[in-house]
Amino acid sequence: MTTQPTPVSCNATRIVTTHRVFQPDLNEHQTVFGGKILSLVDDSASVAAVRLTHKTVVTASFDHVSFLRPFHLDDSMILEAYVSGTGTRSLEVFVKIVGENLTTGDRFVGFTCFITYVIDDKSVTALLPGVTPITDEQRYLCAGYSQRAAQRKERRQEQVALNTHVTTDSPWPVD
Repeated sequence: MTTQPTPVSCNATRIVTTHRVFQPDLNEHQTVFGGKILSLVDDSASVAAVRLTHKTVVTASFDHVSFLRPFHLDDSMILEAYVSGTGTRSLEVFVKIVGENLTTGDRFVGFTCFITYVIDDKSVTALLPGVTPITDEQRYLCAGYSQRAAQRKERRQEQVALNTHVTTDSPWPVD
């Protein structure tokens, strides 16, 4: 009989990082380039995943990615991430970025997403510890984990079907 590991609080996996927006971060619209945001998110959120697993994890998917408001030169980006659900080798991390205008102090939610990480070691078969939400935000997000996990499973099956039609043929004409 397999015993369920002792749950940990979402806060035990929580990470917070702050990034000040500089000119090289900006695109032609003078807002932070989306690829820069995704890179920061993946780098930082993986720490939350490893805090729970204590193992090497790889990024499996990003979903519910929402660029809600742009970040500008006078802003800082406060990135917060924590584990919001677990399985056997996979876990979900919720990420939000709160923007703060450094000259006015005004804050706003500019970005949210969920990232699924998978333990890289295929020999791991024990269930991961569950997470216990502490805040209202965490309770809401953790309550939706099973539904999001089911949606991801369905999308993986759709992806398998799609992959049978994706080719590696050269896009350039070959005579």
